[in-house]
Formats: sequence, structure tokens, C-alpha cells
Amino acid sequence: MVASTPLPTIFPTINPEDCSNNLTFLEDLTIPDNMFSTFGLVLDKQWLVQNSGTCHWGSAYRLRNIGGAALGAPAEIALYPARAGTQATLRILFTTPFTEGVYESAWQAIDPSGAAFGDPVYIRVAVQ
Repeated sequence: MVASTPLPTIFPTINPEDCSNNLTFLEDLTIPDNMFSTFGLVLDKQWLVQNSGTCHWGSAYRLRNIGGAALGAPAEIALYPARAGTQATLRILFTTPFTEGVYESAWQAIDPSGAAFGDPVYIRVAVQ
């Protein structure tokens, strides 16, 4: 009897160029929209999101301000690393201005090439 050698198992791989990026907003974890705040207060804003694409978010992925008030945050920050299909918490520290008003800041994920993707996330506060 001749012994047979099993064929190797082949696992499909995802070429990074073939994957797709997506981010789905799930919920505000801190600082509900239209929260009242005092002047100069540091706000720790956190959002729960899902990496709903097929690409893994690595160190080259960023979160970019796409509109509204900067509220003391940098124009871009690192996007929390997350494997495809997992949830992540995004976090930005904001500082309320010393002028009364309603302030909103909008942010969106960008891939290593600078292309925006997924749901934008927001903070909206009323300063008085």
C-alpha cells in the first residue's frame, strides 16, 4: 500500500490593495450632543464605532477634522487600530472656548493614502 501525502491547506489572504475601508458609528459614549458646558472645560469625547470594512486599521490610519470648530484639538490624530469586523473607541480631548455659543466639530477617518471613508463623528456643545 502506498502512503498518500495530504495536500497543504491553502488559506485565502486579503491583499491590502483589495480590501475596503468603512467605519460605522454606533454610539456616543461620552458628552451627549447639545450638552451645556462652561468656559475652558476639557471634554473627553468618546465614540463607539465598528470597523465595518475588510481592511485592518493600522498606524497609518488617521482621524481628520473635516469641519466646524477645532476646540483645541489637532487637525489630525491617529485612528485607534482595529481589525476588520471589530469595534473600537475613538477618543479626542477638546477644550471649550471662552465665548458663548453652540460649537460643533466633525471628524472622519482617512486611509493611508488620505482618502476619507465611513461615517463622520461629531461633538456638539453649548458653551455658556
